[in-house]
This record gives sequence, structure tokens and C-alpha cells, in this order.
Amino acid sequence: MDEAVKEPGPTLAEPTEEGLRLVGAAAAHGIVLRLVGGVGIWARCPSAHRPPLARRYNDIDVVTRSGSTAAVTAFFVGQGYEPNRMFNALRGAQRLMYADPARERVVDVLVDRFVMCHRLDLRDRLALAARTLPLADLLLTKLQVVELNEKDVTDLLALLADHDLDGEEGDAIGTARILAVTADDWGFEHTIRGTLMRVRDAAVAYDLDGSTTARIQSRIDRLVELLDRAPKTLRWRMRARLGERVRWYELPEEVGH
Repeated sequence: MDEAVKEPGPTLAEPTEEGLRLVGAAAAHGIVLRLVGGVGIWARCPSAHRPPLARRYNDIDVVTRSGSTAAVTAFFVGQGYEPNRMFNALRGAQRLMYADPARERVVDVLVDRFVMCHRLDLRDRLALAARTLPLADLLLTKLQVVELNEKDVTDLLALLADHDLDGEEGDAIGTARILAVTADDWGFEHTIRGTLMRVRDAAVAYDLDGSTTARIQSRIDRLVELLDRAPKTLRWRMRARLGERVRWYELPEEVGH
């Protein structure tokens, strides 16, 4: 690679600060970008800024609206990023990728939906918060992970430590969204329940103070109780009869950067 290319451009070294910069710059260009993933959780959770829940971030994940692919690509090129042209040509209706070669960092742009082990429609959610997805959606993107890694657990602990389930708008997670997503989807709910139990158990292994651990576990217990009591659709009940005899989740696609 040319030495000139390796010199840092207008981008910021810290992924967290760069993520916030990109969202703000996009808004100035009339483009909707919302942070998701670890950087999005960092932006909303003070606990993620300090040990034991602070962690290293590498790439940046954002969500945008469909119909803006050309504008998004022009924006990222203007910000010093190189588009993955082949990937974007093949997958641009669902996902776009841009690289900062100087910092060896990728921005993954999801279009309308978050798709991993389950599908989460975000088309009506992008206008509800200024810089990130709403807290409920940030939580759902992590709760849908079947094979949790340490980063996922750390992010979930930060969310549940810093935000109550319901309360002041903008500062609480908002369980109505979670219950609406799961009311018709047994598989999604089944994954969420398993993830919550693993995070509940994992909380005691972190060097958190006792009140924080108790608060996290209490919120998990409360969310499980709400799931238990929530009404379910016929589709949910029919799928529940099959249980784990049929796989209830998708295997995430591995995409090289």
C-alpha cells in the first residue's frame, strides 16, 4: 500500500468519537445515520466508559434508510472512506461497507433492518433518537445473539446497569417495543430468554459493586416476568409447540472486511 494512503485522513482515531462525528456530519448533509452495536451502546451508557464494563471498539456499525445508497456513498467518500464496491453492488439494498484504510477500520451500514440470528425491522425507529437507535432496539440487537461473546455480555451489562426498563422517555429502555417484537415471534423470544439468563449468571463474574449486580439481575427478572405475562399471537403459540425440535434462529453470515 502506498505510504501516502497510510497517513490518517480526516477521520478520528477513536472509533467511539469517530462514530459520533460521522452521525453529526451525516445529519448536516441531510442523511440519517444511527449508531448501533458497541459504539452505539457506548454513546448511551456511562458504565461503558469505565472499568469493568469499558472495552475496546474496532469497527463502527450504523443504520440508515433505504433509498439513500447514492447519498450515503457520496457522504462516506467525502469523509475519507473507500466503498467496498463489489459488496455494495451485490448487497447494497440491505447492507453497505466502507473502509478507512489509514486506520484499518470498517463502517458497516445496515439498511432498514438488523439481521443476525433474527430480523429486527428498524424502518419506524430511526427518527426516535438523535444519535443512536432507541435503547430498546440497542438491547434487542444484543439479546438476539445466540452465541454470545464477551463483548456482547459486556454491552448488555452496561445497558441494563444504566437504564431502567420503563420510565422517563429517552432514558428508559421501553419494554413495549420488546413485547411488540416478541408477541408474534416465539423464536426471537426464546433466544431473548436464553440470553437474559446467561447475562444474569455472568453478571456475578464481573467486578461490579453489589448494588449494580442486583440492579441488573432485578431488571432481567422483571423483563422475563413481562414476557411471561404478555399476550401472544396464534402464530407464536403454534411455533411454540415445535419448540427446539426445529431451529428457531438463523446462523449469522460471516462477511470479511
